[in-house]
Amino acid sequence: MEFCYGRDFLFCDICGTQLLLRSPKFAECPFCGFRRPAREMEGKETRYTITGEDIRRELKIESFMQAGTVHMREELQRPIANKICPNCGHNELEYYTKQLRSADEGATTFYECRKCKHGFREQ
Repeated sequence: MEFCYGRDFLFCDICGTQLLLRSPKFAECPFCGFRRPAREMEGKETRYTITGEDIRRELKIESFMQAGTVHMREELQRPIANKICPNCGHNELEYYTKQLRSADEGATTFYECRKCKHGFREQ
């Protein structure tokens, strides 16, 4: 399939409006009625990329990390479990859970030692 850098085949030659595929034989401009035969568009494709930042901008959501904010690790406060660290023996571990598999299976619990920062998951 041919990638077309000039995406003009998607737009009306007269008014520039995006063409609609209302028939398998042609694409038509909804405003001025211009028609482009489908055979001129056959085999062409258009690619685009959308980033998370693009979506946040479109939905008017602030970025996760704004310039000048504290590092995420420092502002994150996790619950503490009274369990023993297998690395250093300290008895306070921070923990969090994540759903890594399908919803009908349990969540995975991740631990991090507050003293030596050793991380592991419950098995």
